[in-house]
Amino acid sequence: MPAQETADDLHSVAARRLRLIDQRYTPGRRAIVDLLGTAGRPVSIGDIAERLPQLPRSSAYRHLTVLHSAGLVRRVTASDEFTRFELAEDLTEHHHHLLCVSCGKVIDVTLPADFERQAADAISRLADAEGFQASSHQLDVLGLCAGCR
Repeated sequence: MPAQETADDLHSVAARRLRLIDQRYTPGRRAIVDLLGTAGRPVSIGDIAERLPQLPRSSAYRHLTVLHSAGLVRRVTASDEFTRFELAEDLTEHHHHLLCVSCGKVIDVTLPADFERQAADAISRLADAEGFQASSHQLDVLGLCAGCR
């Protein structure tokens, strides 16, 4: 699918989900969704301020809160003081994170299909043993990034 068509689909989904919670798809929210859709990694509020200098940080925080409430944005918390944000997984692809415990860097990773199936099966067995109904999973691996090693 062409990139523009994919972006148009993303914006249609965003507008629809925001309407469901009686919110509008404002230019500021659209700019954040665009940024998260092209960033290639979870971004901090500092990253957003740097890439969208016309958007005040206070507005960015409010927009992110609304986008999160609409199920469009997911928070990723590393070991540093900064929360990072990315598009919700149902809008992108299933992936996991490598989190640096020193600098807080977050790296998106996609596991090989065999490993993903094994992880999903193991999680399903663990959940079943506890009478828990799992709907999805996220794997965050803690360690040191190449720069901090």
